[in-house]
Amino acid sequence: MSAPPPRPGADRAERGIDRLVEVMRRLRDPVSGCPWDREQSFTTIAPYTIEEAYEVADAIERGALDELEGELGDLLLQVVYHARLAEEAGLFDLERVAHGIADKMIRRHPHVFGDAAIADAAAQSLAWEEHKRRERAARTGAGQGDPSVLADVPRALPALTRALKLQRRAARVGFDWPSAAPVLDKLREELAEVEQALAAGEAAAVHAEVGDLLFTLVNLARHLGVDPETALRGCNARFEERFRAIERRLAAEGREPATCALDELERLWTEAKRAAPGS
Repeated sequence: MSAPPPRPGADRAERGIDRLVEVMRRLRDPVSGCPWDREQSFTTIAPYTIEEAYEVADAIERGALDELEGELGDLLLQVVYHARLAEEAGLFDLERVAHGIADKMIRRHPHVFGDAAIADAAAQSLAWEEHKRRERAARTGAGQGDPSVLADVPRALPALTRALKLQRRAARVGFDWPSAAPVLDKLREELAEVEQALAAGEAAAVHAEVGDLLFTLVNLARHLGVDPETALRGCNARFEERFRAIERRLAAEGREPATCALDELERLWTEAKRAAPGS
């Protein structure tokens, strides 16, 4: 395997992370720093952190590995930014963040850094969750944290991903169906309840029942071994490719989708689907 290409300015003696920390310090300098950067806070930066994480995932999903270095740099900047804000507030610094995560990885991998034995990846996943459970219990015993098995599932996660994590946590204490079959029955029940709410014209009930339907779909995906977020992203990609094919075909005829009847659009959709069935 060939070595990666040298970065611009690779002859500089300073480490890249040290240089980035210094750049952030200068940006946040209360006198000579950037006016925009000086005004930011944990709250205002958090949306950018989420966005950059998605851009990393997007580059990987598209196979755009030539973009990955830059996207990881953007994400790293967010970590350095939050650490700088924390250092200014006297909370912690980047060094403590790095040591903290290193300690956690060592603690949660006793089969690598200790004498424990792990048979395979599935066993490691179970062991990882058990380590997290013990850590939550220790915090609770010390009067810190939430004792619930659902604690620490971030509210900022995408809704499908959070639903999956909540269900996995509940399943660990036995709150789960034994197989996919009863989940399918529940799915039919939830769909019927959506129809009933629609027939009754109850907007709030429709909203709630659609939520229940989506939650049950996530449960079905979990039982089938399908990641719902990944499945939906794949569906989005297929929809986009097929709809763009319709747009290109109509544009070649000097037309637009908005000028077409629904039955024609459905015919074009079917043709686009046949042309790229695996897309």
